[in-house]
Amino acid sequence: MIAISVDSPGKLTIKPDTSTRPERDEVLVRVRRAGICGSDVHILEGNNPFVHYPRIIGHEIAGEVEALGAQVDGLQIGDRVVIDPVVSCGICYACRIGRHNVCADLAVLGVHRDGGFKSHFLVPAGNVVAVPAELDLGIAALAEPFSIAANVLSLTGCSDADCVLVYGAGPIGLTVLQVAKLKGARCIVVDIDMARLEAARSFGADRVIHSLSEAVPNAVSSENDGLGPTVVIDAAGVPSLMAEALSIASPAGRIGLLGFSTRPTEIVQKDIVAKELAIYGSRLNRKLVPEVVDWMASGALQPQSMISHTYEAEDADAAFALIRENPSSTIKVQLKF
Repeated sequence: MIAISVDSPGKLTIKPDTSTRPERDEVLVRVRRAGICGSDVHILEGNNPFVHYPRIIGHEIAGEVEALGAQVDGLQIGDRVVIDPVVSCGICYACRIGRHNVCADLAVLGVHRDGGFKSHFLVPAGNVVAVPAELDLGIAALAEPFSIAANVLSLTGCSDADCVLVYGAGPIGLTVLQVAKLKGARCIVVDIDMARLEAARSFGADRVIHSLSEAVPNAVSSENDGLGPTVVIDAAGVPSLMAEALSIASPAGRIGLLGFSTRPTEIVQKDIVAKELAIYGSRLNRKLVPEVVDWMASGALQPQSMISHTYEAEDADAAFALIRENPSSTIKVQLKF
């Protein structure tokens, strides 16, 4: 029984799992599958401003209920579950209007608090979501990254009337693509990596654009009767893309931002007001994990090809090395506990 900790930037350590019995409102989850997120890599590299070390990382977690606190209802020992890592106070302004993901006292498991890269994970009962017994736990562990896509596309009001352009065909860009297609939208994916664009094709992209060989504004000039994409999602986190997004978006278009870059970008107010564009920052998810689980269970979402590599938890060093050294060869790397 082990736990995977980042003790300091660059230092990944395998430790004994020291989990205890659950308190009255907690659930002890026997972790089976855990996905490695880009934020986990950033924590290892020392590039996450929200983390204090040492930190047990991991927030894309699926497993089975092993023990229940005395006040936990609605779950039974043996239930298969996934974890929503967003812990909120429930009483601040953001929580009162349903925006728990930007709670004034926000804590994210695996970032602000210890996460689920461990054999046993103690989780607040409100953050445990049951999944059908027949749903593969590897697929179930994808629910949290897909909730990121569900959140930004909910904020931007994506529907079957939209033409969605996604900058970035990494794991998050590919989840945005799949949820946009589930909602019936036409979807265009932009990237500089041909291998990632081929992955986007395999997940249903209506069109891909290799931005090193084709200028995006020219490529999309005929979309939406010549008005451009109605929804633009920056899943690459590149500030310089903002000016281009403003220029290509359709009148009455919506732009969703997912990155945490601290670099400034120039925005011309006229470009926003003239077309009455709406710009949304999107962080984490607003209790959307159950909806994503329903999509997976019904077959509306079939993301199994997202899992490109699986490692034993004891080989976490090798898994992180692959992601850092050869990212274009991976989509989602998972650990087995």
